Amino acid sequence: MATTIVLADDHRIVREGIRRILKSREDFEVVGEASNGEEAVALAQSKHPDVVIMDITMPRLSGVDATRRICKGGCNGTQVLVLSMHDDRSCVEEVLRAGASGYVVKDAAPAELINAIDAVRAGESYLSPAITHQVVNALARPGERATSAAATLTDREREVLQLIAEGLSSKEIAQKLGVSLKTVESHRANLMEKLDIHKVSGLVRFAIRAGLVAP
Repeated sequence: MATTIVLADDHRIVREGIRRILKSREDFEVVGEASNGEEAVALAQSKHPDVVIMDITMPRLSGVDATRRICKGGCNGTQVLVLSMHDDRSCVEEVLRAGASGYVVKDAAPAELINAIDAVRAGESYLSPAITHQVVNALARPGERATSAAATLTDREREVLQLIAEGLSSKEIAQKLGVSLKTVESHRANLMEKLDIHKVSGLVRFAIRAGLVAP
């Protein structure tokens, strides 16, 4: 039986490169491509793929939040495999908490991606060797494990943060999310208080570090 796959990455050339890698296996079938997080969630809900290969830094909805929606939003049987250039511990931990089954760094060999797909398809977990030691060290020394500031934010606050970092005004964010301007301003105030950041430029820098937007 074929393994159905959705590719989610905002760079077309990356998606085409992944497609070429997957062609080495006749039992892999790409059933959709997404250029942003919202499209990835929609495709997961409509196509019910076995695996979504997900980038972290994408427009409109980050890969972390898209992963959370897919894994906790009733997409039964769909596994998320993250393929990202980010290899720092905070990103890895955050996306695993969101429900991802695997994490592969983008400089990995093509064979590693194939192995990772097979692993998550079989219901197992997969981490690139390049990042495994970071996760093991975090588990071995829980007293040193700092809580990610981004993890303290609600899903809506993360959405607002990403849109602020993408340059949208409060009015534009309100229109996009279908909420009042007052609600957006409240979320903005909560963000600044939780993160102890009181300028938009600081929020943008934080969003970049958290992998919500590209630098």
